Amino acid sequence: MSHTTIIAQTLNVSAAQVKTTIELLDAGNTLPFIARYRKEMTGGLDEDQIRRLQEQLAHLRALDDRRQTILASIEEQGKLTPELSAQLTAAQSLNELEDLYLPYRPKRRTRAEIAREKGLAGLADLILQQARLRQTETQIAAPYITADVPTVDAAFAGARDIVAEAISDHARIRGGVREKALKWGLLRSEKIAEAADEKNVYATYYTYEARIDRVQPYQVLAINRGESEKILRVKVEVAERDWLMPIHAVYRPDSRSPLAGQLELAITDAAKRLLLPAIERDVRATLTEQAETHAIQVFALNLRGLLNQPPLTGHVVMGLDPAYRTGCKVAVIDATGKVLATDTVYPHEPQRRWGEAKQSLQRLISTHHVTLIAIGNGTASRETEQLAAELTDADRHYLMVNEAGASVYSASPLARAELPDLDVTLRGAVSIARRALDPLAELVKIEPKAIGVGLYQHDVNQKQLADKLDAVVEATVNRVGVDVNTASVALLTHVAGIGPKLAERIIEYRDREGVFNSRVELKQIAGLGPKAFEQAAGFLRVRAGKNPLDASAIHPESYAIATAVLERAGLDLKTPPAERAEPLNALLQRYTVAQLAAELGTGMPTLTDILEQLVRPGRDPREDLPAPILRSDVLSVEALQTGMRLNGTVRNVVDFGVFIDIGVKQDGLLHRSQIPRGHSLSVGDVLEVEILNVERERGRISLGWVK
Repeated sequence: MSHTTIIAQTLNVSAAQVKTTIELLDAGNTLPFIARYRKEMTGGLDEDQIRRLQEQLAHLRALDDRRQTILASIEEQGKLTPELSAQLTAAQSLNELEDLYLPYRPKRRTRAEIAREKGLAGLADLILQQARLRQTETQIAAPYITADVPTVDAAFAGARDIVAEAISDHARIRGGVREKALKWGLLRSEKIAEAADEKNVYATYYTYEARIDRVQPYQVLAINRGESEKILRVKVEVAERDWLMPIHAVYRPDSRSPLAGQLELAITDAAKRLLLPAIERDVRATLTEQAETHAIQVFALNLRGLLNQPPLTGHVVMGLDPAYRTGCKVAVIDATGKVLATDTVYPHEPQRRWGEAKQSLQRLISTHHVTLIAIGNGTASRETEQLAAELTDADRHYLMVNEAGASVYSASPLARAELPDLDVTLRGAVSIARRALDPLAELVKIEPKAIGVGLYQHDVNQKQLADKLDAVVEATVNRVGVDVNTASVALLTHVAGIGPKLAERIIEYRDREGVFNSRVELKQIAGLGPKAFEQAAGFLRVRAGKNPLDASAIHPESYAIATAVLERAGLDLKTPPAERAEPLNALLQRYTVAQLAAELGTGMPTLTDILEQLVRPGRDPREDLPAPILRSDVLSVEALQTGMRLNGTVRNVVDFGVFIDIGVKQDGLLHRSQIPRGHSLSVGDVLEVEILNVERERGRISLGWVK
């Protein structure tokens, strides 16, 4: 079955769509460009579908590479038969390939190999064949007695070693036992007696048992971590019937053979010494791979939600990076992100200079006309929230901001380049303030995994995690679009077709020549050739440039079509966007989109996108999402009552539920059992919840869904 057919079946799309998309990818086109500007060619596949296609294509090609390596290895040994070649060619998974290759894989000198060197392969074949000989075991073994094999028992022991290896290496047996183990096997963990777990972090798994197919991903990762920290001992158990049945399907003792007992002994040895330990490793590896894939996906979804939070444009923001002993760092920025002032105040323990801190902040607010206070949600954040609440009024509110990764950014080369005159401790406050203005523009400056919106991110495959999170950042940046005259190097790096080197050259050109006046001007940048321009141009915005279309998501290759549409509606590029809707609607009363597309020589998806952009050029899709909650007062845990309803912001989505900031010190947990089927929540979502229970001594708040 071809790659195209396999992927088409998996994605439930046509083979033609898959074939064309693969050709586009192989031609060096970026995923965002294909998804946005080649819809006619892909049949309208969206970005997620194309990404899944790309991932599966990479997997299938890696599988092919491994297949060719295995075929070459076996052929080199002179053992490649037409039947084996056909089996390897038909294998659809890496496990299948490796199971078939196992008997031919170069091994260290095993007990079976030593027995073969002693000439016992023939005796092993008789055991495997369950030959119905009219001889006793002693008579059967007699021809194999030599100086190296002095006794009958030694002969049979060596032969059984060969048989055991043959059983363990048999692809059908190994695949059958693995399948049984993954469904019916048990995962057990127990505390190592002498291990220290002072906080009982792993108490749930001190005496834990669950069927393999019912273990949750987060449980697998927790158990793995407990094992790596030498606190837990972990075991996979497979019932005898589940390993014996697949073996008997291939090698069954024949009561009419004098060698039936020898095969039974070899089967038991094969299972306990070779097969089950290997299956345990396979099962643990499979569970870990599945758990890591799931955890990475959850992290990616949370990151997408965080990056998609709407910007709070037009504010002068005071950023507060809270702390106790070292004081709260303060930074005031204007609506463009420029730093206006910085300070450090000490309202908390041990100094407790509350009044002085409040006066200092009030002075900064008055001097710079601050309209929003952004507070990092780390240490001392809720105490600092009380201070901010005392500084709010009808025109000024405060906002809790996820500060994860702010310290990473503060010490980075990028931060040193952007804020060379600021101490590293104050850069974090600037980052917090800028996150309120535009979360995406600021968060792209931080390594995605440092943003901390997942579970066990340090326990999963780091390359896969980085690749997945980078893909989320790339998708979000290109979906929103980037102002080429204000964007940072970090933001430009994620634009399709750009990358780090071209991003730096764009900034260098901008610093040297001033603002870009058109997209075409980008072609003057060294290294930004026709292909890079094609990929990037539609995602780069030039506001107030020579051509109004440069401020939109319309690609330069479609400018002629956009201009023709305006002309048919009696408009031109100088017509303000707000005045275009009515004439364009009138145009669509005279033509269907299909008719107009055919006349203009373009596709319906492209024309639909053009029409939308002509009315709302450069629209930021984040504007359609709920705005962050701005607060003016502080709610204490003690004030919470069962049945109280509050608005909250989703801070983290995990397997067992959703953590929600409701404006008190601890985030509340909306357990998954409370979320109606079919509803999904993302980081940044705003919703109304009900207080179900408050455990003040344990710092736990249980929330319920409000319809």
